[in-house]
Amino acid sequence: MALARRLLGDPHGPADDHSGGLITAPKRYELMAGAAFLGRRRAAYDRLVGLAGVGTGDRVLDIGCGTGYLTRRAAAAAGAVVGVDPSPNMIAYARRTSPPTCAFHVAEGRRVPEEDESFDVAVSSLAVHHIELGQRAETFAEMFRLLRPGGRLLIADFRPPQSAIGSRFVGAMAGHAMRHNPVEQYAPAIAAAGFTILDEGDLKPFLHYVRARR
Repeated sequence: MALARRLLGDPHGPADDHSGGLITAPKRYELMAGAAFLGRRRAAYDRLVGLAGVGTGDRVLDIGCGTGYLTRRAAAAAGAVVGVDPSPNMIAYARRTSPPTCAFHVAEGRRVPEEDESFDVAVSSLAVHHIELGQRAETFAEMFRLLRPGGRLLIADFRPPQSAIGSRFVGAMAGHAMRHNPVEQYAPAIAAAGFTILDEGDLKPFLHYVRARR
């Protein structure tokens, strides 16, 4: 099991390390995330909020919200944001540290307890690689269900390094799911859920994003 899973993951979870697993240590996650972004985490996440087109009056959904960092950045631009994550520990932390304009559900991204077409924007950051491969299509379909016609989608996830040394380092630190994260498959899978792909690209230091419209 990779170092990050030992520090952050569920000790009772699957041992094969082929998904990112369930994160259960929010404070340690926040420390590691801050270090990984080299002090520019807020700037990177505000860039994601801008790419998603979040604006005043939008109702925003954050899938795989974790500690609620992106949820809070989106709330600063929009107002009402709903975060969803399957980890009770992460949601408890998010509730403690977020403003009243943020609401949270302990739930999987493929089963969100919200009404059809009830959001203007859906976002997700560093979360899809935590979802089992066989469940990702259901998660994208759920986002489609929840967005209003014309609603915007932004998916951002870890872009594996191209070099062999970098790949081995990520594998040792973070595990198989991040070392082999197939971000090139995200856009086709999102399109298969019914979305129209707008564009995709890279965002320093290590993110790949896909923008789409319902």
